[in-house]
Amino acid sequence: MNRSHRLLVGCSLVLVAGAAHADWVGKGEAGVVLASGNTQSRTLNGKLGLADTWDAWKEIIDLSALKASTAGTVTADRFLAASQTNYALNDRAYWFGGLEYQHDKFSGFLFQESASTGLGYKFYDTTKTKLSGQVGVGVRRLKNDVTGADSSGAVWTAGMNYENALSATTKVVDKLAIEGGSANTQIHNFLGLEVKMSEALALAIGYDVMHNSKPPAPRKGTDDLVTANIVFSF
Repeated sequence: MNRSHRLLVGCSLVLVAGAAHADWVGKGEAGVVLASGNTQSRTLNGKLGLADTWDAWKEIIDLSALKASTAGTVTADRFLAASQTNYALNDRAYWFGGLEYQHDKFSGFLFQESASTGLGYKFYDTTKTKLSGQVGVGVRRLKNDVTGADSSGAVWTAGMNYENALSATTKVVDKLAIEGGSANTQIHNFLGLEVKMSEALALAIGYDVMHNSKPPAPRKGTDDLVTANIVFSF
């Protein structure tokens, strides 16, 4: 990794390290599917999202995991971890620095890890509707799970977060993240519907799509997942 890459990574690490404040709020999700008899399968998925805001700063941490097996054979094994620190430039615009790590055994990449920085803008920020977008640049390192080769290089990033309260108890969310580079362009989109049962508990259904433009052969480029989870807010 050259000097400019190390500087960008260091910048993002400094931003993330600024999250020493401890007034965290967040939510966790979990879903389990078990089948036995003629077909034996198990599917486990979980998510944890945390956020902390102080002064002009906001720290966001997202973790998710998926594990599935059929007749004792693992068919899905994915883990994602991301951290982003935002600094508000005004009521609408913000500067961000982020880190992301992804392990997906069946994507063809043993791991993909990146650091990025850029600018974001809140187009809507009301109690009913929230819509923000961001663009940036960064560096990424990935490892081909088929050949074992490592590669690294510059990437561009883009993202969108949308949330709309359909009623006092129901909301729809959509989160899009794109990370493009010469080695691979990854598009990740999550669309979900959440229905509150109480102040702390909710039911959520979601459709999650992950696309890689250049997966190592013979892997397919697109994986999708439908989830039904219990959500706990804190």
